[in-house]
Amino acid sequence: MLMIPKCLGSSVSATGSVTVRELERVKVIEAYVRGEIKTAVAAFRLGLSTKQVRRLRASFEQDGLQGLISRRRGKPGNNQLEPGVAQKALELVRSHYADFGPTLACEMLEKRHQVTLSKETLRNLMIDAGIWTPRAAKRAGLHQPRERRACLGELVQIDGSRHEWFEGRNRACTVLVFVDDATSRILHLQFAETETTVSYFDAMRSYLKQCGKPRAFYADRAAVFRAPAANKHIPTQFQRALDELGIELICANSPQAKGRVERVNRTLQDRLVKHLRLHEISDIEAANKQIHTFVQEYNDSFARIPCSSLDLHAPLRNSDDLTLILSLRHMRKLSSKLTLQLDGRTFVIDDVPGARALIGQPIAIHTYRDGRIELRGSGLVLPYSIHEPAPLAGPREVDNKSLHQAVDEVTSVKPKRARPYLDHQSATQVSQGVRSAKKMSAEKQSRQR
Repeated sequence: MLMIPKCLGSSVSATGSVTVRELERVKVIEAYVRGEIKTAVAAFRLGLSTKQVRRLRASFEQDGLQGLISRRRGKPGNNQLEPGVAQKALELVRSHYADFGPTLACEMLEKRHQVTLSKETLRNLMIDAGIWTPRAAKRAGLHQPRERRACLGELVQIDGSRHEWFEGRNRACTVLVFVDDATSRILHLQFAETETTVSYFDAMRSYLKQCGKPRAFYADRAAVFRAPAANKHIPTQFQRALDELGIELICANSPQAKGRVERVNRTLQDRLVKHLRLHEISDIEAANKQIHTFVQEYNDSFARIPCSSLDLHAPLRNSDDLTLILSLRHMRKLSSKLTLQLDGRTFVIDDVPGARALIGQPIAIHTYRDGRIELRGSGLVLPYSIHEPAPLAGPREVDNKSLHQAVDEVTSVKPKRARPYLDHQSATQVSQGVRSAKKMSAEKQSRQR
């Protein structure tokens, strides 16, 4: 508050205390009363309408400065809480709902304790008491930059980017991206329907044949790369394949940690889309055949020179059978009946010499890219036959990155039920038929009773 000295004039000297804003309003209204400024100018300076300025002038001429001071000053607010309500609400929140958000805590207070507050009022009370920290005040996570690796092939970041790559000319799909950490070079690009273990195996097969084996792959925590917490001791198919190839797999703790490949994805969603449009490419097969041209142009423009000229890609060994390693492998114990169970199917191994010696031993079931299945035990390929039961309509497990593909498959396969008997019937006829059917059903139930 600002005390106005008595020397400011007769109209101001008669007042007690005013705010700075009210003092500025007095000066403008006095100038308006003396005719020094017009109504529109006074309204512009005060940020009010001309009608309100005339009202202020009338109040000023009648009551002086007191006419410009709010009559609510010093009086209790109309919306203030009743005495003790705020303290009671805070005590209940501290004792029962300390980890609740303001909205949920407000609901619990009203439902269980008959304490009615607005959620914004409770939010402000909790913030002032230090119980709740608003989102804007929470400190964002600090992600400091990490130095690039020194050599080509020392660390390769991999990720998949699902996008409308064909701009509506075909359905959305995924591009699997392999980016070198030292140089930002795109080492491999491949289009796939979605991010699955099989699609990553296809891309990695092409990459390994072209570049060799890197020291490590850097990926996110998708189900393809890392098993759920409950089964974290069981390696995924991708982890198992990399272990056999001698390649380390590092899973990032945040998207910012593998920011290099994330930034490449954003660039691809701009440049690659236009490249496909200019070359009139609208399907995955054609895109994979022509993608090497775009990769070469991209690397010529954006690749950086590494700190070391050493290439740490190791060549494939003769023992690295990519067909065998990059297949889906499941281990099952051979029963006394020479049978194995996998995905509802029963594999019956032929009773050949040496087969009975494998009873109780783990047998590897390899599923190859072309759908061929091979059983291996003790280094031998075992002949078998399959007893496949009738398919059941049960739940299907998918991870979050392959959900789009699973939904597309279900909607494309499920046929629309044909109802030719309704094609040429009016709505009245249909409703009459429904009522007749309900009546017959009710009569049948009454007779059964």
